[in-house]
Amino acid sequence: MNSQEVIIHVRFGPNGRVIQISERPAKLTPNQWFDVLNVRASSAYRPLAWGRGIFRLSRTAIEAFKQETARPGLANRESAT
Repeated sequence: MNSQEVIIHVRFGPNGRVIQISERPAKLTPNQWFDVLNVRASSAYRPLAWGRGIFRLSRTAIEAFKQETARPGLANRESAT
């Protein structure tokens, strides 16, 4: 099976908080979605200049992470870590 690679773009504010991130589920804040990706796929992250970064992941992996976050209470657990 051929998985499509997806690039998730991340933008950070001057204070280090995530201000924009692509592929984000609606129920998660930008920081919560970044935390989910960072915990589960940190090796796929590449920092860029000017407060930006990218995750290179398969569409299958992204959909699996989104499904995991759909479970009740996950957003609260992620923000507590």
